[in-house]
Amino acid sequence: MASKIRTVISPGRYVQGKGAITQLGEYLKLIGDTPLVVADDLVWGLVGHDVEASLSAAGLPLHREVFNGVPSAKEVDRLVGVIKRTGADVAVAIGGGSTIDAVKAAGFIAGIRWANAPTVASTDAPCSALSVIYTDTGEFSEYRFFPRNPDLVLVDSQIVANAPVSLLIAGVGDALATWLEARATARSNSKTMAGGLPTVTGTALAELSWDVLWGNALDAIDAVQDHQVTPAVEKVIEANTLLSGLGFESGGLAAAHAIHNGLTAVEATHGLAHGQKVNIGSVTQLVMEGAPSSDIKDFIEFTTRVGLPTTLTEVGLKADDEKSLRTIAEAATVPGETIHSMPFEVSADDVVSALASIERLARGVRQRAGLPEPVPYVAAHH
Repeated sequence: MASKIRTVISPGRYVQGKGAITQLGEYLKLIGDTPLVVADDLVWGLVGHDVEASLSAAGLPLHREVFNGVPSAKEVDRLVGVIKRTGADVAVAIGGGSTIDAVKAAGFIAGIRWANAPTVASTDAPCSALSVIYTDTGEFSEYRFFPRNPDLVLVDSQIVANAPVSLLIAGVGDALATWLEARATARSNSKTMAGGLPTVTGTALAELSWDVLWGNALDAIDAVQDHQVTPAVEKVIEANTLLSGLGFESGGLAAAHAIHNGLTAVEATHGLAHGQKVNIGSVTQLVMEGAPSSDIKDFIEFTTRVGLPTTLTEVGLKADDEKSLRTIAEAATVPGETIHSMPFEVSADDVVSALASIERLARGVRQRAGLPEPVPYVAAHH
């Protein structure tokens, strides 16, 4: 009977709004007495003063540790050492998805509580009970699953609006995949990242995330270019962070994220944001599903307008580079990868064919819609 169990998981508390960072201390006080704050120097330069003032107002001590950039096994173990040395009882990640993933993993190993204050809305990492661990050189290594979600996720909308607009755009790419993948998982009745079958709730939140983004993403991107917080911006932050976080975890991942993981195995894609690679995964998943051509056309047009890549050219690849496409496809279809949640069997050959086909397909859609030609992406070290 246990195989029929459905489950939904979520963070203990979600807080979002302009100036929310000034309340970090009072929310942390409900969780622990000795926070360890982890942030890289860039993020600390932007928000350190507010965090310090907030903790001080709540009567909490400030221990800050620098994050070294990649959520690798080595960095996680280093942070565990810092937690033990400082006697911290709550680990607080301030920054992007990499910082958050490293801190969640370290907090879990150290046996303390953990909280996240994302400074960008570029991924759905903040709310989840898992971390993506990379090798020291930035290739996907493994998912680590935890028995619970963060105790607190606090998002200051103004900080998100102050960040480069490219990060919000990447978050839209990550979040749009949520519904496509949850829909596939529901059809195949596969297990989700939450460890059971999808709930109606998880699937509905994934679809809501999609609807919110189609209705608000373009307006929000315009506002964030001027660092303004408008209702559209608030909605998109919530869709990228909370709805997509709950939706992917309790609704299920499928081909789009597996293809993202495959893309990290090829050097030409290094340096692209998570959500940019996920968007290529979404287009490829739609092709593999044999989705109606009008759906594929709409998705390519909309995500091109958002500023996301829809062609191989824009992620440093070529349709006739059989070797790279094969590497991506092999990595995307290893046993246990989320692509096997699709409602049909998927082989590496299927992935190669779908990937190779999106170049001409997307170029044609863009041309007919009067959208710009793709600009080739060149990884920094090439």
